[in-house]
Amino acid sequence: MSSVLQLMSYLRIAALLLACSVAVAAEQPPLTLEAVTQKVTQDNPNLAQMLVRAKAMAAIPSQEGSLPDPQISFNAMSLPVDSFNTRQEDMTQLGFGLSQAIPFPGKLALREQAANYEAEAATLNADELRLVLLSDVKTLWWQIFYLDRSLEIVDNNHSLLQQFVDIARSKYEVGEGLQQDVLLAQLELSKLLDQKISLTGMRRGTVAKLNALLNQPANTMAQLPGKVALQLPEIRPEDRLYQQAETSRPLLESGRQGINGAQSKLDLAKKDVLPDFNVEAAYGARNNMPNGTRRSDLLSLGVSINVPIFAGSKQNKMIDQRSSELMQQRYALQDQWNSVRSQITQSHSDYQRAKQQFVLFDTGIIPQARQTVASMLAGYQVNKVDFLNLVRSQITLFEYETQYWKAFTEAQQALAQLCANVGEDNIYE
Repeated sequence: MSSVLQLMSYLRIAALLLACSVAVAAEQPPLTLEAVTQKVTQDNPNLAQMLVRAKAMAAIPSQEGSLPDPQISFNAMSLPVDSFNTRQEDMTQLGFGLSQAIPFPGKLALREQAANYEAEAATLNADELRLVLLSDVKTLWWQIFYLDRSLEIVDNNHSLLQQFVDIARSKYEVGEGLQQDVLLAQLELSKLLDQKISLTGMRRGTVAKLNALLNQPANTMAQLPGKVALQLPEIRPEDRLYQQAETSRPLLESGRQGINGAQSKLDLAKKDVLPDFNVEAAYGARNNMPNGTRRSDLLSLGVSINVPIFAGSKQNKMIDQRSSELMQQRYALQDQWNSVRSQITQSHSDYQRAKQQFVLFDTGIIPQARQTVASMLAGYQVNKVDFLNLVRSQITLFEYETQYWKAFTEAQQALAQLCANVGEDNIYE
C-alpha cells in the first residue's frame, strides 16, 4: 500500500509541474491560424530570398535587349620616334574612332524575350513557395491544436480515473471491493502520465518546426486558442479542382513560362548562324607641314561581319542543345501536371474520409460510449459491474475522443494541402 501512496504522490507532483508550465504559456496571447499565415509570408527567410531572386531576375531582360556598349578609340598613326613631331611626316595623324557592334536583327529581341520568361518563372516560383509555406504552417498549427486537445482529454481522463480510484478505495475499505481494483486504476493512471509525457514531447517538437518556418527561436512558446469553429464545409468535385489548378497553380504556369523561354532560346540559336555586324568610323587630324603645305584631315568608315564557318560544330550544336532543352521543359510540365492532379485527388480523398469519420464520432460513437461509461459507473457502485469493465469502457471513450479530434485535424490539414494543390483558397461549393 505504501508503494501505491508513493506513486500517487509522484503523479500529483508531475501534474503540478505541468500545470505550472501551462499557466506560464497562458500568459501569452493566443497564436491564431491567421496570425501564423500572415507571419510566415512576411518573415520566412526562404521566401524572402526567392522574392529577392525574382527581383534580380526582373532586372535582366533590359540588359539582354540592349546593344553592346560602343567603343571609343584614340591613336597616333605614323608618328616618327626620332622627334615625335606630328608635322614631320606626311602620313602622321592623330586619330579618333568610334565603333558599335550590332547583332543581326531579331537577336536582341529574342534574348530579352527569353529573359522575360525566366524572370516571370522566378516570380511564379516564389508564389509556389508561398503556397507551400502556407500549407506547411497550417498543417503544423492544426497538429499542435490536436495535441492540445489530446492533452486535455488525458487530463480529463486522469480526473475521472482518480474518481474511480476513490470509489474503489472506499469500497475496499468497507470490505465491498478488491485491492486489485485500486491497483488496476493506479496502473491506468500511470499509463495516462506516460501518454502525457509523450504528447508533451511531440508538441514541443512540432512547435519548434513551426517556429523555424516563422523565423523565430525554436523554443518560443506557442499558445493556441482553446476553441475553433467545428465546421467542415463541402468542397468542389475533383474535375472542377483540376480546371482551377490548370489556371491558378503557379507551379504549372512557371513550367509554361519555362517552355516559352526554351522556345525563345531555340529561335535565338537558329539566328546565331546569321552574322553580326560591327560599324566603325575614324577621324584622323593632320597638321600642316613646316613648309606651309596644307594637309587634309582623313575620315575612315567601315563595316565588318563575323563569318560562321564553324557552324557545324558550334551553332548547329547549339540548336541541338536548345531543342533538347525545349523537350525537357515540355516533359517536366507534363510530369508536374500529373503530380498536381494526383495531389488534388489524394487531398480530396483524405478530406472526405476524415470528414466522414468526424461526423461518425460526433453523432454516433462518442455519445454512445459516454452513455456506456455512465451506465457502467452506476452499475459498479451497486456491485453489478466489475471494475475491469468499467475501466475498459473509460479507456475506450478516451480513445474515441482522441480519434474524434484527430479526424477533425486531418480534415483541416487536408483542406490546407488542397488549397496549395489547387493554387487558391476558393475550393468550396
